[in-house]
Amino acid sequence: MRITSSMYYKNLYSTENSKLSKEMFDVNRQIASGLKIDYAKDDVTTFTETMRLDNEITTLDQVQKSTDNGYKISDQTDSVMNEFSDLMNRMRTLLVQASNDTNDETSRNAIAKEMRGIEDNLKGLANTSINGRYLFSGSAVNVKPINEDGTYNGNDVAMQAMVGNNNQQQFNITGARLFLGEELSVKRTITSNVVNTNAISNDSPTTATKISDFMGDTAGTNTAYFYLRGTKHNGEAFDKKIALSPSNASTMQNLLDEIGKAYGNTASATVVNVTLNDKGEITVEDRLRGSSKLDFHMVGALDPNGGTAADVTQIDDLDDDSTTYPPPAGKAYVKEFVQSNLTSATGAATTITSLVYDRTQFNVNGSSVTANAMQVVKGTNAFATPSTKLSEVADLSQGTAGTLDGTKFSLTGKTVSGAAYDFTINLDTAGSTFTDNNTGNSYNIYDVDPNGRKAVPADEMTYQQLMDVMGMVVTNNLPASSPGTAAEYDTAVQQSHNVGETTLTYDGKLKFQDFTPQNTKATIAIHDVNSGDFSKDPAVMTFNTNNALTINDPKTDFFKDIDDMIRAVENYSNTPDSKIPGDPRNIGMQAAISRMDELQDHFLRSHSEVGAQSNTLQKASERVSVLKITTETLRSSVIDTDLAEASLRLSQLTNNFQAMLSTVGRVSKLSLVNYL
Repeated sequence: MRITSSMYYKNLYSTENSKLSKEMFDVNRQIASGLKIDYAKDDVTTFTETMRLDNEITTLDQVQKSTDNGYKISDQTDSVMNEFSDLMNRMRTLLVQASNDTNDETSRNAIAKEMRGIEDNLKGLANTSINGRYLFSGSAVNVKPINEDGTYNGNDVAMQAMVGNNNQQQFNITGARLFLGEELSVKRTITSNVVNTNAISNDSPTTATKISDFMGDTAGTNTAYFYLRGTKHNGEAFDKKIALSPSNASTMQNLLDEIGKAYGNTASATVVNVTLNDKGEITVEDRLRGSSKLDFHMVGALDPNGGTAADVTQIDDLDDDSTTYPPPAGKAYVKEFVQSNLTSATGAATTITSLVYDRTQFNVNGSSVTANAMQVVKGTNAFATPSTKLSEVADLSQGTAGTLDGTKFSLTGKTVSGAAYDFTINLDTAGSTFTDNNTGNSYNIYDVDPNGRKAVPADEMTYQQLMDVMGMVVTNNLPASSPGTAAEYDTAVQQSHNVGETTLTYDGKLKFQDFTPQNTKATIAIHDVNSGDFSKDPAVMTFNTNNALTINDPKTDFFKDIDDMIRAVENYSNTPDSKIPGDPRNIGMQAAISRMDELQDHFLRSHSEVGAQSNTLQKASERVSVLKITTETLRSSVIDTDLAEASLRLSQLTNNFQAMLSTVGRVSKLSLVNYL
């Protein structure tokens, strides 16, 4: 076969020219773009690896942003809490100064004024925001957390920053945790508030003081009775009549020991510490940490006439004349240990004596009526919510053991229109009801079972159902018939909500809000029908009490505690004193110092949490930065062009191309000569 010039040109020049041109184009493109490939078709393996690394870098960018934003919040929170600590230290210093009796009223007024200023600053810090986002509102960052009265508006939802794949870190501390949190390491401490003196010598009692001197038994041969009611740390209620006879053979220490036994103290185990201060006030300290249930109430009585006026079963029958000693014949001399500014269930007195424990009216303030007893779940020490069952809070060791079946609550007071009402709430396994004692009409308390409504069993009744009953009674919106259908019951509940509503407060207390007037006419008192009867089981539940004052408790209510401390200084009260007009339940400056110590410990723990969050977020941010650099470096090695290598390759290709052109040129010249 003859080799022609065209065949030579096609096989040598055309093929090699196209190949070299493409290679030179590719190298020039890599140098211009800095990338080895532009499309997946160029190199599928390189393209796949690059996309994977791009995804990793995008994720790391998101983590970096989330971590940095979280760190800013946490770091700012840390700074704010430093200011909190400084102000709390200053307030404690002022409390110690104010408690010194060398200060006159002018000095204490000045101290109280400075403390009010600190209180305002604390509220301002609690409402700190960054770019319009409040630090202590939980996830409700647009809601101002603290009201002027110190109540909390936010939620208890923690916010999380993404610090890695499937790894999150909390970066905020909620106001619910900070201002209303719970410290399980704290032991509840309560105290009576009546300053007692010996009836005969009129000096302050000590643990060695004889009961005869304390109770005014000049003969010393009579029996002194002490009617003790309260709740143990496990939520178990108790009533105990302590008889010390003869009175001159017993001391105040014997009384304290008997109180301890009522709470469960034995020769080998102490569950509560019971002490007496220099004002004759009794303090009970729980040895168990983390319980908010401990409660105390006591009445002391003695009949110096040798009668039986002090030995009673019904506490209502205790015939007292505590203002006169010796009392008239047939009357007992009564010692009070707790007093409150509550009103009795009958409305008979503005300030009730310690004879009344839980048959007291809720506090009326403008259009609201609020109880003072926290509803606390036995197992968790958490506050009750509307869905909480009464059986989860009640002492089921009383009455019919293990159940609320047969329990009855008395519900009395005045409606929103001022009309008196008297109802009994009957908890029954067969179906609970509430009865109008004036008309005899009884109404079912219906459950919410969608498969068939029926009267709710005793142990299934919730706080919401109790509050619905209270709302219907107080607003006088009752079911149309007795016992009423489920539809009639629902209608009555809805109609009652148009007038007023019963709710649970943030600290687990029942509250009725009247929607109609500025100052409500409504009053409420609810208690176990056994209350005050020492011949029957103790009350299974308490809703409003004339009880001991709380010094320390696992549950925190920051701004309420701060206000109590300041009012102690404003009242010039070193210790609790029931005689303070309008404020008989203030804990006093000495107890306020103890409470401040607990608050500072609580803030220190919370501050430590914030510090740990900040450190974790900062380290996470640093770690992500390193990972991002490493990943970007790896990506660069996969996709980026090595310019030096590409330039050398281009140079080689250029030389090859020029050599090819030179060869082709020479061959073409020879072919022309041969042709000629």
